[in-house]
Amino acid sequence: MNSDNDLQIAGDILEVPHLLQPPREHPATVAEFVGLARAIAADRSQWAHLVRYDAATRWYHRLRTGPGYEVWLLSWVPGQGSGPHDHGRSAGVLTVLDGTLTERTGRGTRALAAGAQRVFAPGYVHEVVNDALEPAVSLHVYYPGLTEMPMHDSPHCEARTGPRPVTA
Repeated sequence: MNSDNDLQIAGDILEVPHLLQPPREHPATVAEFVGLARAIAADRSQWAHLVRYDAATRWYHRLRTGPGYEVWLLSWVPGQGSGPHDHGRSAGVLTVLDGTLTERTGRGTRALAAGAQRVFAPGYVHEVVNDALEPAVSLHVYYPGLTEMPMHDSPHCEARTGPRPVTA
């Protein structure tokens, strides 16, 4: 059989709307969460006016929630860091919006410039630090929503304490 004839027999799938999946209102896959983070990052009007810088602690703001996920906006002045931690049962997407952040894991250290994204599974241990001389801003999507953030002695050690209060 000729594949062109098969296509003619089958017709154009785009002509059969009832076979197409309706667009989802909220993300449900890793790729869709990455896409959500990219879409928010690309539209500065959604987040730039909210950013605050706090010399005493990392500033954070819950930007959005949806069924089973939440989106956080964080700012980092030079020298601020998260400390080694994981995100409990939550997976996530970290996107750098402005500046440069450093991520430390058991596998090494990586600089994350504006536009960089990291996707991580539950239990992924890392530390994020602003080692640069300029402030940085990042976007964090957690799914399911963040309920714990166990702290670790280093990015590749077991947790040292029980769950801590959520601070994105």
